[in-house]
Order: sequence, then C-alpha cells, then structure tokens
Amino acid sequence: MFSKILIANRGEIACRVIKTARRLGIATVAVYSDADRDALHVQMADEAVAIGPAPASESYLVIEKILDAVRQTGAQAVHPGYGFLSENPRFAAALEAEGVALIGPPASAMEAMGDKITSKKLAAEAGVSTVPGHMGLIEDAAEAARIAAEIGFPVMIKASAGGGGKGMRIAWGPEEVAEGFQSSKNEASSSFGDDRIFIEKFVTQPRHIEIQVLADGHGNTIYLGERECSIQRRNQKVIEEAPSPFLDEATRKAMGEQACALARAVGYRSAGTVEFIVDGERNFYFLEMNTRLQVEHPVTELITGVDLVEQMIRVAAGEPLSLAQEDVKLNGWAIESRIYAEDPYRNFLPSIGRLTRYRPPNERATEAEVIRNDTGVYEGGEISRFYDPMIAKLCSWGPDREAAIETMRGALDAFELEGIGHNIPFLQTVMDHPRFVSGAITTAFIAEEFPDGFGGAELPEPVLARLAAAAAAMMSERVERDSRISGRLRPAAPAPRRVWSVSLGGQSYRATATTEAAEIAQGYVNRGGRDYEVTLADAAGGPERRAAFELFWDPGQPMARVHPERYRGHEAVESYAARTMDFAELVVRIDSRAEGFRMRYRGADLMVWVRPERVAALAELMPERLPPDTSKMLLCPMPGVVVSIAVEPGEQVEAGQALATVEAMKMENVLRAERRAVVKSVAAAPGQSLSVDEVIMEFE
Repeated sequence: MFSKILIANRGEIACRVIKTARRLGIATVAVYSDADRDALHVQMADEAVAIGPAPASESYLVIEKILDAVRQTGAQAVHPGYGFLSENPRFAAALEAEGVALIGPPASAMEAMGDKITSKKLAAEAGVSTVPGHMGLIEDAAEAARIAAEIGFPVMIKASAGGGGKGMRIAWGPEEVAEGFQSSKNEASSSFGDDRIFIEKFVTQPRHIEIQVLADGHGNTIYLGERECSIQRRNQKVIEEAPSPFLDEATRKAMGEQACALARAVGYRSAGTVEFIVDGERNFYFLEMNTRLQVEHPVTELITGVDLVEQMIRVAAGEPLSLAQEDVKLNGWAIESRIYAEDPYRNFLPSIGRLTRYRPPNERATEAEVIRNDTGVYEGGEISRFYDPMIAKLCSWGPDREAAIETMRGALDAFELEGIGHNIPFLQTVMDHPRFVSGAITTAFIAEEFPDGFGGAELPEPVLARLAAAAAAMMSERVERDSRISGRLRPAAPAPRRVWSVSLGGQSYRATATTEAAEIAQGYVNRGGRDYEVTLADAAGGPERRAAFELFWDPGQPMARVHPERYRGHEAVESYAARTMDFAELVVRIDSRAEGFRMRYRGADLMVWVRPERVAALAELMPERLPPDTSKMLLCPMPGVVVSIAVEPGEQVEAGQALATVEAMKMENVLRAERRAVVKSVAAAPGQSLSVDEVIMEFE
C-alpha cells in the first residue's frame, strides 16, 4: 500500500479523497492555485504545494507542474479526482514514465473511452447498443448543418473530449446548428484543450441512467448497480439517485453486463462509469464512458456500502477486488442534491462572492436515515469565477425512496448558506414536485416543468397559514425582547397576548399570539423552546384556526425551528386536536425586517409583513416604490468575462438575436435581444471582466 498520495484536484473531491486516505493511514499532498491558497483541501492535507496562477490552464491543467509537486513531496501515487487531468492519457503516461502510480485506469483505456467517437465504435464492437449518429470529426458549421439534416432533428452537438455538460448543445433545427457548433467548439477548447466536435441523434423522452463499474488488474470486473441522473440543466446533472425508480431487475442486469463487457474490451481497471440513455420502453443506448470517479459516486456508496475511493487506491496498489458480483447488494435508496453557486431566480447564472454563513446540516448515520455532505468550502471562504460553481453534494439515504426524499427535504431545510446566490430553493421545490416524487422524470424535467425559469415555489394556503402563525409568534418574541432592553424612551409593555395583522403570499390574516399555550392542554412535552398558541383568522373573516407549537428562535438568528407540541395525555390530545389547525414541523430561514420578516421555506421566498392592525391599515395607503427602468439596457446577468460582442452602435436587432457572449465558471452564455431595437451604444469589449448588472449596451 502507498504511504503518500497526491491529489491533483481541488474542492470537494480533493477533500473526499483525503478523508479515505486518512482512514487508510495514507499521508496526502494537496496542490493549489493562487485562488485556492486558503481552500479547505489545502487545510486538510498533510502537505500542500503551490502550482501557479488562478486560471486552471495555468495551474491544475499543467502536467509538468503536477509532476514537480510529485517530485518535491515524494508521493508514490496520484488521485486525479474528476475534471482537470482526470481523463487525460498524456497525464497518465507522464506519471507512468516517472514511476508514479495513477489511481485510475491505464492510459490506453482512458484514450479509447475519452474520445467519444472512438468509444462509440469500440462499444458497438463489444456488443453494446449505441445511439445513431455521425462518428467522424466535423470540420465546420456548414458540414455540421448537412450532417444534422441527414441524421434528423433534434440532434446533440458534443465535444469529443467533453464532460460535465461542457461543449454540449441541442439543435432542434438548421438555424441552431451553426451557433451551437461554434459555442461547443469554444467551450471544448477552453475546458479540455480539444475542440473536436461530433453529432448524434437526440433521443426524446430520455432518462440518463449510468452503471458504476469496478475492475482490477487481475481480470475481475463487476458493476455496482445504477444511478438515475435525469434531473439535468444545460446537460449538467443537478439531482441523482440510486437505484433508478424506472429500471427493473432484468434491465439492470442487461445494462450492467454490457457495461462490464465494454470495460473488459478496453482493459479497464479502477472505478469507471458507463452512461446510457434509456427511452420510455427501457431500450438503452451507450452514451459514453467516464474513465474516472463520478461526481455522484456517493449515492452508490450509500446503497452498496462500498467505498469507491478506497477500491480505487487498492486496485492502483495492485490488490484484487475484495468483492465479487454476487456480493453486491443494493440496500435502500440514496439521493444526491448538488448545491451550486448560482442564482435560480436569474436563470441559474453563476454567483460568486464570500460565504458569510455556511452551516450544513449535521451529518449522521442511523438504521433509519443517513445525511452526508461532501464539500470543499467553509464559512468565510470565497467562491471564485475560475472554477466549477459546485459548493457541496448533499446526500440522503433511507430504507426506501419516499424516506430518502423526506430526509433530503429536512436536510435542505436545515442548510444555512448566505453571501452568494445558490440553488437550494430550487432543490427544495424539486423534492416537493409531484412528478419527481412519482419518479416519472426525464432529462427534460426542468425544461418542461420550469419553462419560464424558476421564480420560487408557490406554497399552498395551509402552509402559508403555518408560516403566518410562526411569524406572529416571532414578532411577539421580538417585541418581548425589546421590552427588556433598558434605556429605551418608550419601552414596549410586556404582554402575554398580542394581536397582529400578517400578510404573505397574497394572503392576509388576523393573528392572536399568546405564550399561555402550556396551560391549554396538560401533559404536553416541552423540548426547550418557547410555547406559543396562535389563533388565526382570515382578514376578511371566517372560522378561526389554532396552532400550538414550540418556537426555537431568538431575535436576530437566521434560522427558526417550529415544532408542534407533543402531548402525553390521550384525553388532552382528542379534545385539543378538534380545534387545532394541522401544523407540521417547520425549519425556516429568517431575515428580520422593521415590520416583519423575509422567510424562505421549501423553495418559496416571501416577504411577511407583521404589523399592529392600525399600522397595517395605514400601510395600505402608502404609495408603492417602483424599481428603476432598465428596459433599454443589456445588463450583465452574472459576473464573468466578455467573449464577444455581436452587434455595433446603430445596428437594428431582432428578437432572439445574439447580442453578446459572456463566459462564467467555464460556461459560455449567449445573451439575446428580447425584442426589436436599435443599438445606441456599446459599453463593454471582448476580454473585459464585468460584475452583475454592469451595462453591456444601451438601446434607442
């Protein structure tokens, strides 16, 4: 076994590898760019070596700099993680020439499977079913348009060396081929240093299902079940689960055996993933093989109990696999939510900045549930524009799919993340979406269910009522605290009962909050919170509803927890429940405002006004403050670098016409005209770095 390994990567995957290496008693070496000097993986490793400037092309992608770090530290093996050099056969060959083991597959397998064109030919020869397409390289946009027409629309334009959604575009007609071809080439060149492009048929109503394989150097190859990765945005996975709710045992076995046949055909060893597209009839087609550890590997680990990083290290050290195919048992269900630094309310555009608050839910593992959080950041750390926007991979496990979803809901509710835009509200919305809960998903799920983008979840009235009751209790708590502050000119009078007007989400209530809930039913179980009873009535009148709960919140805290009261006396339960509203447990993010709170819960972002009734009546008479008019400007929607400007001052543009391209976090984003207009001025130039909402151009 190795005594020291170097991790040629950064972020959460570097931290993930370090954890297993530490458990095995192996010393670790981290490498870091200037932007990552204070990164978590640098702090966790036993040693760390600086390898250059922030851009990956000048640090993490430079083979010689990684080799220098290996020589400096005497590392015996290198784990490449995913991305960067993980599927680069030249890197594998360079390590072999140095006498250093790669914790991954041989260069020959990497080369064969890393090229999507070659891999499809090899897959067909190995008896693996493949998607129809053009397997040769495409020189220019004109040839791409001709080939696409021959295959039949829609088609997928893909980078031969691509992965992670980079260099991929769907073209639904001839007019989209030229633009998609050029953008794919640009992204492929900047991300992989290889701009070769090919085209294949886009399978409609597809599900993205992949098979995890393990192979050693002694002729053993096994598969560890499948992962469903159909919840994708811009061809990048967002939520994964294992097993798939769609596959039956026969299809799983057929896919697994084909995946193993392909691995054997290329002399594979280490962990790898064979990706398939599966249609509604469970016909499956080979998509690609990832010759590395997948981002979503934790869900496979949770249902099989196999540490894939450990297996990779042991295989690289020459050991045979410690388990056979008949030893692989799938236990329970696991879900992974990728938490990204992106603004879901701005079409998921990247967000950068400092993590002013980062408090993931506590990791735990019991017979009933597991919560795991793989991350590479910490509170006070910074998310830069140079690398992938993923912050963490939050994983849940339960004995079945329903339990895994419910555990994930609670974990997302408890995840505290502030300082940047992030996609937790969107993930919460997906977890509650009926189509996701039913398992009836395809890779078009996000496009079909959120065609106009994500504007926040719409909560049903019973949930709004619970939030209103909680807000009334919190405002009472705040006023009560104010009454105890000395030196105030007019201290608020302490009172056990207060009446509030509460407005949120288009609903208005009259809420009476009292702290005497403990006296209403004897035998309740208090867990350390403040007891409240809230009587709620619609502002327009109607029957009253009552809620009794414990509030765990101090004014100023960013999270509030509300638990329904627990009662020991059966008689008290029966008599009390008859007049009590249904009140489930709540975990809510809170930002205090002068007259209420900003409350974020299960994908909804609500401004909740909590006022005395007289103040609420006067507030109705106040004029509304309107935002400034920016309709005649093209603003940069995210921090990034201008790649190109497609128009000039005085030019007339049509709706949908490309105006500019901005690159952020390794992805190109084409900005288009919303309507016909004439360009008045252009304020930005190619190569210029822009902040959010900085003006790119103005229109007449």
